[in-house]
Amino acid sequence: MTTAVSILSAVAAGTLLTGCSGSVSVGKSEPKVSAGKLATTVSERLAAQTGRPKPHITCPEDLAGKVGSSTRCKLTADDGSTLGVTVTVTSVQGSQINFDIKADDKASPAPN
Repeated sequence: MTTAVSILSAVAAGTLLTGCSGSVSVGKSEPKVSAGKLATTVSERLAAQTGRPKPHITCPEDLAGKVGSSTRCKLTADDGSTLGVTVTVTSVQGSQINFDIKADDKASPAPN
């Protein structure tokens, strides 16, 4: 079993991460976490929670710094299988956006 597949299995087993946070810069607009920073933070938190190397995570959009805002990221294993990950904002304190990370219960198989 490859490292990314094993972390996918560990995450799919019901990992729920709470209290994860990302730092953002606040300009004149609403604070947000960029898609790239969000993917990096989610990857780091999943690795810390499972004790495995950082998985490959992609997030399609920035996460708005508004309580209740959410986005769906994707964990991709070495074999091409994927696992959805939902990131939801729980609080915003100045330029700090705090969010929960919840992995789906089941992975999607690799495309043929």
